[in-house]
Amino acid sequence: MIILDGENLKIEDVIKVARFGESVDIDEKAMEKVKKARNAIEKLLKEEKPIYGVNTGFGELAKVRIEKSEIKKLQYNLIRSHACGVGEALPEEITRAMMLLRLNSLLKGYSGVRQEVVEKLKEALNKKFYPFVPSQGSVGASGDLVPLAHVALSLIGEGEAFYEGKLIPAREALEKIGMTPLELDAKEGIALINGTQYMAGIATLALYDSFNLLKNAMVAGVMSLEALKGTNKAFHEGVGKARPYEGLIKIARILTKLTEGSKIIEKYGEQRVQDAYTLRCMPQVFGAMLDSLKFIEKTLSIEINSATDNPLIFDESIISCGNFHGEPVAMAIDLLNIVLTKMASFSERRIARLIDEKLSMLPPFLSHKPGINSGAMILQYVAASLTSENKSLAYPASVDSIPTSANQEDYQSMGSIGARKALQILRNSEKVIAIEFITASQALEFINEEPSPAIHKAYEAIRKNVKELHEDRPMYGEIEKVAKLVHDGSILKEVEKIVKIDI
Repeated sequence: MIILDGENLKIEDVIKVARFGESVDIDEKAMEKVKKARNAIEKLLKEEKPIYGVNTGFGELAKVRIEKSEIKKLQYNLIRSHACGVGEALPEEITRAMMLLRLNSLLKGYSGVRQEVVEKLKEALNKKFYPFVPSQGSVGASGDLVPLAHVALSLIGEGEAFYEGKLIPAREALEKIGMTPLELDAKEGIALINGTQYMAGIATLALYDSFNLLKNAMVAGVMSLEALKGTNKAFHEGVGKARPYEGLIKIARILTKLTEGSKIIEKYGEQRVQDAYTLRCMPQVFGAMLDSLKFIEKTLSIEINSATDNPLIFDESIISCGNFHGEPVAMAIDLLNIVLTKMASFSERRIARLIDEKLSMLPPFLSHKPGINSGAMILQYVAASLTSENKSLAYPASVDSIPTSANQEDYQSMGSIGARKALQILRNSEKVIAIEFITASQALEFINEEPSPAIHKAYEAIRKNVKELHEDRPMYGEIEKVAKLVHDGSILKEVEKIVKIDI
């Protein structure tokens, strides 16, 4: 059970709730803040002053006053008009992440919703309600309006939702899980959709998986180092002291531990003056990636505990502001996409080195009988394809802006687009690392000496799913198997029986 208070949600908590279905509850003090903000809204409404999105229109229509009798209808119309997304449906874990983050944001007590709204979001999460949310349509500045509107649309019993894998009318799905539709009051429609929870939800899930992938990339890199009879001298602790980046120091220490006990390095390492960059510079490159991921983690840790709608209530004042703007998250996501792209590119260069007899001093394409067999030749083609695709996707989405709402909303973050790209770049990169694991395992077959105990554990995990390549065979299924082992941490679990990879 995760207790939500708007202040202390952790990235690991998001994973537990969004991916693994853990239940949530609401902190009593946070609920008191929600009630206090709602009381302020009710008081301001009685004064009949213009309040953006409460008794005025939205965007460029903010100058239009809404009659008291139509204030509730305004909120429903907002949800309906904004629920016009396109594209394939979001996976359940992303939709759950959005609902969780929206709930946590409302619990900060700046949004002015009733207790019933936060209770309904809590109920939806705990009963595994899965709204249909199209993946495209947000520009990431007035919040992720379009995808969040689809969540809200389902909660009010309109639109569609999934139940037992089937897409059905949302009202029917609510009935099946024993929920009643949410009824909206003043301010609540805009409070549900004005936020960064689409991009932040995706980014949080992707960041968690990126830390996991970096660990896998380090293990795969060391396996390649051993298969190429490299040296671990470049991981010496003095290297980090001479250039004291936190990531570099930490990665060098872990790489050293991963190589401890290697009979291959013991025999061949002392003979090597220095290795190619993709081997020798692993502390510097992986270290920079780790430092970047830590920066992104700091940004997202703030974002998932922030009030990101508009207007916000401070005591009895209501302020129109721009906390919904996705720029901090958008720039962090663009950096994440660069890190993942470089991770795959770094790996692909080691794969290329492993299969090249002139560089590896191993049989051509790691084949026992080259010529009649192509061996691992085409594995590198696939890695090159995925890496190239990543490079085209990694162009920063946040450098673009197209104004909306008749130029009232004249500068957008486009963080949602970067978030969508992150999902594909992550999947591609996991497959590239999987290919490096397969290729490096095959390369080890041609070396008589044993790798380090930690790398041997990784090798055994691979061999349970991918047998040694003696004769050519279709390997598409095996790439997918190993990519799954990368994603779910199965290889790391075995390696960490020997060496704890704590980053």
